[in-house]
Amino acid sequence: MRNELCRELVARSKKPDMVFLTGDLGFMALEPLQDALQARFINCGVAEQNMISVAAALSYEGMEAWTYTIAPFCYARALEQIRNDICLHALPVKMLANGGGYGYGVMGPTHHALEDYGVLLTLPNLRVFAPAFAEDVEASVRRAGEASEAVYLRLGQGELPKGQKAPAYAPWRRLIDGEAGVMVVVGPLAGSSWQALLSLPTASRPALWVVTELPLEANPPPAELLEAVARTRRLAVVEEHVAQGGVGQSLSSFLLERGVRVDIFRRLCAKGYPSGAYGSQAYLRRCSGLGPQSILEAAAALAAGLC
Repeated sequence: MRNELCRELVARSKKPDMVFLTGDLGFMALEPLQDALQARFINCGVAEQNMISVAAALSYEGMEAWTYTIAPFCYARALEQIRNDICLHALPVKMLANGGGYGYGVMGPTHHALEDYGVLLTLPNLRVFAPAFAEDVEASVRRAGEASEAVYLRLGQGELPKGQKAPAYAPWRRLIDGEAGVMVVVGPLAGSSWQALLSLPTASRPALWVVTELPLEANPPPAELLEAVARTRRLAVVEEHVAQGGVGQSLSSFLLERGVRVDIFRRLCAKGYPSGAYGSQAYLRRCSGLGPQSILEAAAALAAGLC
């Protein structure tokens, strides 16, 4: 999604108050943005904590501040600065985080972001965007730029199934119909989940919904989704994030508080490194039960009414 991101930021660079800070990343991708912003494009070096504090100061002075680094170097390395300098002052800094989940593959856990939005959503005055497809980046950047809160924008690799068209952007979208319950997927995993469910007849698969904005309190599930869960009492949640603090937990709480009963619940989430080895993003997803076969097994369990 980096090329789409760069294009949208170049278009936004016409705003004279926009400033972009990078943690020494973006080579071979963000040069057009550097050319457009000139002195307003600042390489802060490998100093992400300082970058976040500088962005907070610029935002406090009325600038539209964007930061860019890979996901773990943002939320993990600079969490104190995000909490104290940005969120506690309710500053609308836009934090662009590349490579959510297992996005950096063989580079290992230091470069993976498996608990990022769960950690960040414990902070006040912050929203999370997790675009599912490259086509979502334009709307995500626009909505992030307009947000009055801080934003963590989790970028990944769009995986739109061949022959399919991404529906118009919305925080919640139904990607495919189904009668065997509801499956909710977060961000870019939507593509591979969609591809897997296309092989099943409508009666044997859940309706697939993708969510791209959090928290649920700010972007609650649509009535159509809630009605389908209430009718079928079957739900699965798929996310490239650990269970703790994930959408599976927050959606379960959301439904419980509203008296929506669920009899069959399946949660597919990141389980770290159960194989004891590193590999590609696809390999690590499979090891955690997030690959296409696991999606089909979860769909079969919902259809059969199995816990």
